[in-house]
Amino acid sequence: MIKLLFIPLSLLLLAGCATMQEKPQVKKQAKRVQTSTNKSVAPKEHKMFQSVVKKEATLLQKGKAKEHCAVCGMNLVMFYKTNHAATDENGNIRQYCSLHCLTDDLRQGTELKNPEVVDVKSLKFIPVLEAYYVVGSKKSATMSRVSKYAFKSLEDAKAFQKKYGGKIVDFYSAWQSAKKDFE
Repeated sequence: MIKLLFIPLSLLLLAGCATMQEKPQVKKQAKRVQTSTNKSVAPKEHKMFQSVVKKEATLLQKGKAKEHCAVCGMNLVMFYKTNHAATDENGNIRQYCSLHCLTDDLRQGTELKNPEVVDVKSLKFIPVLEAYYVVGSKKSATMSRVSKYAFKSLEDAKAFQKKYGGKIVDFYSAWQSAKKDFE
């Protein structure tokens, strides 16, 4: 009697497997997009708000490590919308993934001048003293628990704040928030 149970069960499994093998495997593909040169390509997707495509990023550092944060080594393109940059005492531009890492470099004794930050809207570097920072929004932070995104115009900062929350502050207030990471 036990043999009778095994035969039908094995036949059922084999029939099920055979049926499953007959179904075509369908891979989900991203919708293709036409480019200006009429090529059809899959779109680049960014899962992180901070990320941009490489051609949209301005990399200011020189050398082999130009795509990596001067302090932590994180990829600058991946965290581009929180990038900061400044010139060190030797005249070299140092680029950071975040205000956190710029602050850390200062804490370690690096002398910096002419600090800049990426304007989230235009993706261009602007002087930090001209920026409106939105601190503590719902968007993910870089190297910190508290996000800090910068904007050239107050209107852009207010629009971002309305959508994602946070507080609009100047550079010095955002920097004070970054310093708390090290307490």
